Amino acid sequence: MSYDLVLRSTRVVTPRGERPATVCVTDGRIMAVTDHDATPDGPVTDLGDLALLPGLVDTHVHVNEPGRTEWEGFASATRAAIAGGVTTIVDMPLNSLPPTVSVPALDVKRRAADGAVHTDVGFWGGAVPGNAGDLAALHRAGVLGFKCFLVDSGVPEFPPLDPPALDTALRAVDALFIVHAENPDDISAAPPSRRYADFVASRPPNAETTAIARVLDAARRAAARVHILHLSSADALPLIAAARDAGVSVTVETCPHYLCLSAEEVPDGATEYKCCPPIRDRANQDRLWAGLVAGVIDCVVSDHSPSTPALKRPPSGDFAAAWGGISSLQIGLPAIWSSARRRGYRLIDVVRWMAQRPAEIAGLGTKGRIAPGSDADLVAFAPDEPFVVDPTALRHRHPVTPYAGRTLHGVVRDVWLRGQPVSPDGPPRGRLISGSSR
Repeated sequence: MSYDLVLRSTRVVTPRGERPATVCVTDGRIMAVTDHDATPDGPVTDLGDLALLPGLVDTHVHVNEPGRTEWEGFASATRAAIAGGVTTIVDMPLNSLPPTVSVPALDVKRRAADGAVHTDVGFWGGAVPGNAGDLAALHRAGVLGFKCFLVDSGVPEFPPLDPPALDTALRAVDALFIVHAENPDDISAAPPSRRYADFVASRPPNAETTAIARVLDAARRAAARVHILHLSSADALPLIAAARDAGVSVTVETCPHYLCLSAEEVPDGATEYKCCPPIRDRANQDRLWAGLVAGVIDCVVSDHSPSTPALKRPPSGDFAAAWGGISSLQIGLPAIWSSARRRGYRLIDVVRWMAQRPAEIAGLGTKGRIAPGSDADLVAFAPDEPFVVDPTALRHRHPVTPYAGRTLHGVVRDVWLRGQPVSPDGPPRGRLISGSSR
């Protein structure tokens, strides 16, 4: 058989481990993973000792287009993704106008993305008060599941669900519900302050624990599938593990900023670190890593949530007034790999957390692994190469990031999307993913 593309590396990261291998591709799919010294019929690219990874799958990206495209957009977000080795993103339903809470709103979002994306792109729908009757049709139209908030989302057009509305939504459609779980009764108004500690104190760990307990109880009653977004507090881990052992269908994500950054290092006025829930202390971070390694936390995704620089409130540095969101779509892989390697973990672990498990949770069965039958979304990665994060080299719309000036390890060399070479500066080759046809 003649192949369209053949990639050879001494370090191919497959679901069964890292090994020397040759990956053979035809019509955008991986057809075979063979011995390193095999001689298949087709054009061979020998990557030497560069690691060959599956393209990452980032299921938590706020693209914000249309409506707030001055914050981010499909072209800029997906260029940043490709630069960071991410070949599939799933767009969140809020911060765009209109939010993705109905079929017409999904159509608007898809028209904005069509022809502009450098990665494959799927969409989450939104569950808000009053739209339970729209959820089944929205799911049939192709969204991968539904996001909801239990606390103020930060934008008025995407209000939170109270407990009765959450129960109603979970029963309205057989789909995955992804939940921003913070309890509003445990959150206080942060005082105007440049001190990060004042902001963190306003969103304590029990705000997450209480809300997660509510979600787990609702999922148990409705026999629903739920996914806890951006877990920042390790206090909730025993609760989640016990619910899973009791048969509740629950998965959990955390984010690079919770695993790589800590409250102790946030300078006064450095509002680029602000996100909700907040980055907590180093002891909590260590427990999050333990939960990730144990499998209580399933995956690591970016929660890329940019805004205009002005909304971060420089030069006042007021954490209370600043927009809460961290931009990390392009640097999630080296950030996590740099921290993981220091802790003794392997590339196969990072691939499981950032490619395989996010794809599985979102129902993207052909993504996130180097195996026959999978999409040939592939990344040549130099894991030992250091670099300093230069904000001006980032491809998302605004060069604001808490990683600026940090030395990380791991450089993306080349990326293939469905067997075709892609780059941030090349033509957009991405496709829009529909849950109804995946």
